[in-house]
Amino acid sequence: QSSNGPVKKSMREKAVERRNVNKEHNSNFKAGYIPIDEDRLHKTGLRGRKGNLAICVIVLLFILAVINLIITLVIWAVIRIGPNGCDSMEFHESGLLRFKQVSDMGVIHPLYKSTVGGRRNEDLVITGNNQPIVFQQGTTKLSVEKDKTSITSDIGMEFVDPRTQNTLFSTDYETHEFHLPNGVKILNVQKASTERITSNATSDLNIKVDGRAIVRGNEGVFITGKTIEFRMGGNMELKAENSIILNGTVMVSPSRLPSSSYGEQFNNGNWLRFKLCMCADGTLFKVQVTGYNMGCQTSVNPCGATH
Repeated sequence: QSSNGPVKKSMREKAVERRNVNKEHNSNFKAGYIPIDEDRLHKTGLRGRKGNLAICVIVLLFILAVINLIITLVIWAVIRIGPNGCDSMEFHESGLLRFKQVSDMGVIHPLYKSTVGGRRNEDLVITGNNQPIVFQQGTTKLSVEKDKTSITSDIGMEFVDPRTQNTLFSTDYETHEFHLPNGVKILNVQKASTERITSNATSDLNIKVDGRAIVRGNEGVFITGKTIEFRMGGNMELKAENSIILNGTVMVSPSRLPSSSYGEQFNNGNWLRFKLCMCADGTLFKVQVTGYNMGCQTSVNPCGATH
């Protein structure tokens, strides 16, 4: 460059200069590079807690899918649902559920006033695997075991013929007279409240208990029969507010009555002895024994004129 102005270059000089600039530019890889901290850049995608939460959601959905698959396989295998419907049971519009194959179930909870039954011309077979079969509704329970069938109810029971609607057996004493069904000879109850207990004219009425039997009447107890016999292993106690009347021949076995041992002092202060006496009309009364060979004379006559 001179004082008079820029020096003009020739075409060859300009080409050489351009070639040198391009060569330098192509060999400079740091041209246009600006160092930046990556932590300050905007990050895309799920990172940190969001990524962990996303993984948990995916694992939960996978577990639910596996459980759903297992339930579907169980329904398909047990209920046997196929393209033609269910092979083991039928659902009807009337609410009837019909089992078409042998079903294995533990506990069944039917709805209110539900009915369990079989087909008209087929038997309904219910089998318990080494366990009793129990039908229970509230406090009423029917238990079918290997050696017995028991019915327990606090409100009573009634057997009705489904075809004729006739009452075959009922514990409703106010509406029906209690009769044992044909073939039933023994009735086992803990407590019974009734107006009377009778037997057939050709059979005996036997009342047996393992422990203690209590017969109580609000207006008295009347026992009648051709022959009345009491057998007990312990004591027999008769209580009445007014009187006890035995109308008929009374026989007492002295071998079963307690007696004092031989040589015991009669005036032992630990014992009070009474003599059982009976009036002509059957009224019983007791007299305290104060001496040997004592009769039934008392200061107050309980029998009236004679005794």
